[in-house]
Amino acid sequence: MSSLAVTATSHSSAPAALVYAALLDAESWPAWTSYYEVQWELPAGVERPARVDDLRTIRSRLGRVCCRERIVELVPDQRFSYEQAAGLFASHRGSVDLARAPHGGTNITWSATYQHALPLLGTLRRRRLQVLVHDLASYANSIVSRKS
Repeated sequence: MSSLAVTATSHSSAPAALVYAALLDAESWPAWTSYYEVQWELPAGVERPARVDDLRTIRSRLGRVCCRERIVELVPDQRFSYEQAAGLFASHRGSVDLARAPHGGTNITWSATYQHALPLLGTLRRRRLQVLVHDLASYANSIVSRKS
């Protein structure tokens, strides 16, 4: 089984709090990712912010479950970390780190590690992660534009 570590970066003119909020807002993900649906798995009638150990299910445009992820670390406006609970990879852990950029806005670094048996996935994972981080930055920028 091979291991793969991938890092992608982007910049948003939005403050870190807005970018962080987009990561936690499962309903916004279809607006800025290729995923059809991202849902937090909470008991019926429970509405609260995401917490460590919460699960979310991610579905593709074809409606099938891509994966289930568990939140492993939440540092408001700085870090969002998760690990795969079920899905394509034997192990997958990711973190989105947010840092104030020297000239304003937020620098976004999305890192992920994968354990899998398919060696050709490296290039695809690198491209996919770069698209995700770019789309997150663009989405946050669009919110800033709408508010101004």
